[in-house]
Parts: sequence; C-alpha cells; structure tokens
Amino acid sequence: MESVKAVVFACGTEEYAVPVEQAISIEKLEHVTPIPHLPNYLLGFTRIRGELVPVLDFERILYNRSSNSQSARVIVLNTDVVNYGLLVTEAREILDFDESVLKQMGLVNYSKTRYFTAVANLENRMITYVDPKVLVNSLDGIREIINYLHKMLKNEEENVEA
Repeated sequence: MESVKAVVFACGTEEYAVPVEQAISIEKLEHVTPIPHLPNYLLGFTRIRGELVPVLDFERILYNRSSNSQSARVIVLNTDVVNYGLLVTEAREILDFDESVLKQMGLVNYSKTRYFTAVANLENRMITYVDPKVLVNSLDGIREIINYLHKMLKNEEENVEA
C-alpha cells in the first residue's frame, strides 16, 4: 500500500499537514521586515539561508487572528510559483500516512478552501492535508506580491554584479 510522507503542524487547535517533499526547512521565526499596505496574512519578508522569503501567517489566513506564540515556527515551502514561509503555531512531526486514511474532501469545491485537499482520518485525530501551491495561489493580492519579490531579487542580483 502506498504511503504519503507529510510534515504535521498545528494552527490554532487543529492539525494540518503538507507534503514533506515541498517542505524545505522548519525555522524559528526570526526578524521579519514588514512592508506597509500588504494584505494582513503577509507578515513581511525574511532571509532564510540567504534567500528572501515572504512569510504568510496561516492562522491569519484561516481564522483572521495572529499566531504569536513561543512555539511558532516557519515551514519554508517550495512551489513552482514561489518559495514562501508558512507561520504555524507549532511544527509537530513527520508522519507516514497510508493512502487509505486520506479521504478526499468536498471542501476543494468551495473556492475559499481549495487548498484543503484531503483529511487523514486517524484513530484519535484528524489531520487536514494542505496543498502549498493551491494555498499560495488562492490568496488575494499574492500575484502582485510575487512580482514585487521577483523585482527585489532581480535588483539584488544586479547590485551584486555591479
């Protein structure tokens, strides 16, 4: 039977998971540079291992409140659109799910939650599976932010070459 490896994390009181192959690293939340007038889900930009990364607050996306806790972590995710940090309440573990426990959700049909692709229905817990690419593409204003990031990176490269 096929298994799916995922990084499990908490946001609020619920548990979520992202595919392990899209998780670059899990970091403590360090200095984030806020940029005025950006959507409230975007905390700002930070440098992680030398790379400029936008940091999205998952709790703000889901519940419109900020996840300010000592155990908060940034899961750096790789998508073909952009690498970004997802601020979560707590990074918990890496789990292997049997595909048989992953149930497809009707919520993918609801435009605001398309990024919830399945639920792992385990014996004593339920974990909602999140598609990082669908998540980042579903956010209002993200295209402009990605374009801004690419422009910043291009300027940075030009300054290094000069």
